[in-house]
Amino acid sequence: MHDERSVQAQMTIPSGTAIIACLLAAGCFASAQAASPQGKSVNQNSLVIQDFEKRLDDYAKLRKRAQSGLPDPKTDSSAANIKQYQQSLAQNIRIQRSQAKAGDIFTPPISQLFKELIATPMRNDTHGRIRASLRNAEPVRGLSLEVNQEYPQTSAMQSTPPTLLANLPKLPPELEYRIVGRELVLLDTKSNLIIDLLPDALPGPKGER
Repeated sequence: MHDERSVQAQMTIPSGTAIIACLLAAGCFASAQAASPQGKSVNQNSLVIQDFEKRLDDYAKLRKRAQSGLPDPKTDSSAANIKQYQQSLAQNIRIQRSQAKAGDIFTPPISQLFKELIATPMRNDTHGRIRASLRNAEPVRGLSLEVNQEYPQTSAMQSTPPTLLANLPKLPPELEYRIVGRELVLLDTKSNLIIDLLPDALPGPKGER
């Protein structure tokens, strides 16, 4: 009888080794949920990126509807024909997105994450190469941009160091990121239309918010 109770006790009371194993397992789980330097877990950031990708997918569906019925320009089309196609597509997209406004894609959580992802390489740029590249790229000043507006090709546009946007989610082929001043622009290259804007995407000079 005594032996039977001992066996039951051994089966129900975890040994010291088992307890340590449980603690280690809990520690590993906590590490998997560890916060990023900005205080957000990897899972939280993944959900934000998934939301961004869903919004891009919704835009792609809208764009497909806007494109239906328009003849695709041929590779040997004249510049005038290509421009006409571009303007027709832009107009159709505007009709489909008549209520579009800044923040429809760059929602507050997405905006915050993007600012953090852009700020990271700038913090690590101890030699100031990124800021120097931006200063030497004819930075645009005083240019007012709006959603559903054509991207002003005739104005001097600020080129973007590749390392600055390397951390951002990849875009479908018809969309691009552009930097104008400190704004991040989401551009539809086929229609030359501004899809969304993220103001103050780039950190300001030291001491400036």
